[in-house]
Amino acid sequence: MSDPLSSLLLLLTAAVLMVVICRSAKLPAMFGYLLVGMLIGPHALALIASSDEATHLAEFGVVFLMFTLGLEFNLAKLNAMRRIVFGLGASQVVTTALLVCAGALLGGYDWKVGLALGGALAMSSTAMVSKLLTERAELNAPHGQNAIGILLFQDLAVVPLLIMLPVLGRPGEEMLWALGLAAVKIICVLVLLLNLGQRLMRPWFNLVAKQRSSELFMLNVLLVTLGIAWLTELAGLSLALGAFLAGMLIAETEYRYQVEDDIRPFRDLLLGLFFVTVGMNLDFSTLASQWWLVLLTLLFLLPGKVLLIALLARLFGNQPGPALRTGFALGQGGEFAFVLLALVSGAGLMPAGLNQVMIASVVLSMLATPFVLQYSDKLVLRFVASEWMSMAASLHQIAVRTMESQGHVVLCGYGRSGQSLARLLNQEDIPFFALDLDPEKVREAGAAGESVVFGDAAKREVLMAAGLMRARALVVTYADTHSALKILDLVHKLRPELPVIVRTHDDTDIDTLKAAGAAEVVAEILEGSLMLASHTLMMLGVPLNRVLKRIRSVREARYQMFRGFFRGTVEDQDDSDRPLPRLHTVLLVSGSAAIDKPIEALDLAGLHVEVKSLRRKNMRPMQPAADFVLNEGDVLVLLGEPEGLAAAEMLLLQGN
Repeated sequence: MSDPLSSLLLLLTAAVLMVVICRSAKLPAMFGYLLVGMLIGPHALALIASSDEATHLAEFGVVFLMFTLGLEFNLAKLNAMRRIVFGLGASQVVTTALLVCAGALLGGYDWKVGLALGGALAMSSTAMVSKLLTERAELNAPHGQNAIGILLFQDLAVVPLLIMLPVLGRPGEEMLWALGLAAVKIICVLVLLLNLGQRLMRPWFNLVAKQRSSELFMLNVLLVTLGIAWLTELAGLSLALGAFLAGMLIAETEYRYQVEDDIRPFRDLLLGLFFVTVGMNLDFSTLASQWWLVLLTLLFLLPGKVLLIALLARLFGNQPGPALRTGFALGQGGEFAFVLLALVSGAGLMPAGLNQVMIASVVLSMLATPFVLQYSDKLVLRFVASEWMSMAASLHQIAVRTMESQGHVVLCGYGRSGQSLARLLNQEDIPFFALDLDPEKVREAGAAGESVVFGDAAKREVLMAAGLMRARALVVTYADTHSALKILDLVHKLRPELPVIVRTHDDTDIDTLKAAGAAEVVAEILEGSLMLASHTLMMLGVPLNRVLKRIRSVREARYQMFRGFFRGTVEDQDDSDRPLPRLHTVLLVSGSAAIDKPIEALDLAGLHVEVKSLRRKNMRPMQPAADFVLNEGDVLVLLGEPEGLAAAEMLLLQGN
């Protein structure tokens, strides 16, 4: 299609359909983007011709990705990771480049071709790996830290490669002069940005923030990001490196989290376009004619590069499990490989056929990466015997901590929300046990004597070790619907009667989470708006009891568990001496007296007990009618006073 609008509409339609299919099949969205590029690109259906404009636009996705990485890795954190970045990262790039160069020489190619290929294949995909590790909540795990450290050095290594490769064909003295001049420019730019930029960034952002304009703040973020990226490119460095430096500088200010939220839509949209353009590079005719060379390159990239990185990680003191996971994360080729290969091809250093073979190999390796990471845990357990022992020791540690706990609350996540809830539970003398994936947070909280350990709550073994079978309730304290759905599925299989409360950012996923078995879903935006409304009404002179009534009615409409909790209470009187109604869950096991009976036949009303909701397998939680017939496996949520609830449970299970 030659019409730009038609091409854009086709691209958006194909991307939306493919990503929906991938999400339904529980595959990463980037896999769908790659498939879209392969299918509609110039080497397949040719519905959209590859264009320099689309490629340049897609490169900004990598720029914004590097910017957000810079926000995560400020100067202090980068200094703390210097052993990984400049030790393990440098070893990986140099070793990979030398091995590829040696292989090219054995294959009869010139050393310049070997160096170019080595530099290209040493790169891994920053865009893909960081996104996948973030989705898997593994950025703070040992292998996640290794992977990010190596990727950072790879991005730094791109700079000398971008300078070196175009001048390889020049005479010796001229080449040395060009390299020396580039080195001086690099040093000057880095010193200028890291010193002067650090002094200017906070006061400049303070000035912009004082204007109280969200549009101005967003414009300023784009200006700083793209401006520093442009300066580094002007000095002979890469756009991505400049964006990373901009992120590091802003990370030193108090505006880091606001900037991260503002930039995310640009990053995700442009990254999707980037992966589409990567898929468009795959030439199927090259796969057919040079399949053996593509296969040989893939064997080096996936098994070969994985093992090489794992061995280097072991040499740097990593345990076998994290070392192999690091290898699995970084075994593919990367986006900068396309930049380097295009540069070498333009300089006439590499035959066109070999260039296409390398592009096809890198694209296929990136295509395989989501599946490799998806099954990496099983592969590590299969190939590393000590990983079983390490996992068993970790689970044993969790189990020992919870062994004496009975009727406790399992907190999945120990961020601000989790810690606030934990303090309230402590005040009520309710025991809790928290799981979190941030090792630094776990270390600090553990040192303070709090019940928190490192563990992934979305794994069956971890939940079992945390005392799920003895727990009184489970709370997902972080707003991640994908992870919450996995936890709900596990709890539904192991303890379907256990109430699970889930936190979410807004109300868009409430129905999905309820259908998956959540007893209640708390939406941050809704609660924030209710508090805003209550304070506003009181400031306007509305009586407190009327404000509470209004807020209560909204909560009753949204939160099922609040319905009836306020029913029968006296607003202007303190009934603290009277037992308050509470919620209680009852699972109808095999042989229960209530099975095959309608609810009205049980006469629960005579016990002053109300059925608030009912959960049944493969059905959404509902408010059952009086003639609803109960089945084995049903979970009833009852509301009543303690004595009535005890009598109701006996009636449901034993019939008396």
